[in-house]
Amino acid sequence: MIQKQVDTHLLNETEMTFGGLGIAPKLLDVISKLGFKSPTSIQHKAIPVAVEGKDIIGIAQTGTGKTLAFGIPLVQQILKDGKGKGLIILPTRELALQINESIQKIGRDFGIKTAVLIGGAPIWAQKREISYNPRVIIGTPGRINDHIQQRTLNLRDVTILVLDEADRMFDMGFAPQINKILQVVPKNRQTMLFSATMPDGIVKIASNHMKLPVRVEIDRTGTTAENVEHELFVVKKDQKLSLLGKLLQEYKGSVLIFLRMKHNARKVCDTVRNIGIPAAEIHSNRSLRQRKEALEGFKLGRYRVLVATDIASRGIDVKGIELVINFDLPENPEDYVHRIGRTGRAGMAGKAVSFCLPDQGSKVREIERLTRLYLPISKLPNLPPNSNQPSNNFSNPSRSNYSSYRNRPARAGGPSGRFGHAKKRY
Repeated sequence: MIQKQVDTHLLNETEMTFGGLGIAPKLLDVISKLGFKSPTSIQHKAIPVAVEGKDIIGIAQTGTGKTLAFGIPLVQQILKDGKGKGLIILPTRELALQINESIQKIGRDFGIKTAVLIGGAPIWAQKREISYNPRVIIGTPGRINDHIQQRTLNLRDVTILVLDEADRMFDMGFAPQINKILQVVPKNRQTMLFSATMPDGIVKIASNHMKLPVRVEIDRTGTTAENVEHELFVVKKDQKLSLLGKLLQEYKGSVLIFLRMKHNARKVCDTVRNIGIPAAEIHSNRSLRQRKEALEGFKLGRYRVLVATDIASRGIDVKGIELVINFDLPENPEDYVHRIGRTGRAGMAGKAVSFCLPDQGSKVREIERLTRLYLPISKLPNLPPNSNQPSNNFSNPSRSNYSSYRNRPARAGGPSGRFGHAKKRY
């Protein structure tokens, strides 16, 4: 049972401060020293509830500061308790490392130690971190369970449990592993779930392990940042690389390219390098060291382009990404929200460009239904002759662009409405 629904109206963040949210004075000093002046809407809504020890289901679009929304209350509650520990479970190694960095910044002045338990890193080094009695444990479900099974990790002192990107963990098949962890953590604890999307099925599962959770919803599920411009190209598979080259000539800032399949990442990355642009790739076939180097190089500007699978679409905070390119449309429409959430962060402008195959109209419709956005279709630029430039009908999208007109996202304002069969969208 969910206790209540918090007002979803977005506040004017310029009028908000961290004072008055129930944050302890010493912790406020740390937040100020770190340069945080005003809380985001999710922080303003969630922190007062969380510092009271209440369970929370937090929903906000990506890039809105969910980490501090649970990180600040977690640190405060641990300091207040004196003996309790925090456990943060999340889906990917990269997100674990990023969350650890944020928690360390908040808790360093108070002597709070952390341990990161993720796959791809030496388990003996993690055992050593655990032996130092960390107050906050951050990890992926599989590696946490490895330590539980080896009896190197005891969770009996956990007083705060955080499930970050909860829907993604369930999508990735982590539900059985999460349930195993829930069997060994104390029942008397505070639980917080945060994500940009929260399907009803996940809410029901989460509610079984929470005490009258307060739903803090800043945006409805599927909301994207208003300052991100969307664009769609209908393109044949063998034209994608040529179109990618054109876009990289047009946009000179940092670019994040998403693909569905990891085996295509090397080909795309090599193509980008061959046109003289520094690029790196990040996917599950890369070692943890390689993934860390690629992400750090992208953050520091050594690489202008990062080619990634959806492993990087959740929670990776890289400032100033000018363009996100969906080289392949995502399998799930929710992943579109997380992918494009890498650009347009913290109020900055961003751009999201998607490549759509002629038979993928249904996938575009799914994305549009979730986000309640129209993805405007742009005419293809002139591509090199060897890219099999399509006919004029394909370049200027019409009914012949898709194998079935019913399956294509027709232009807005057309005689038959957006989908060619209903004027009213919803």
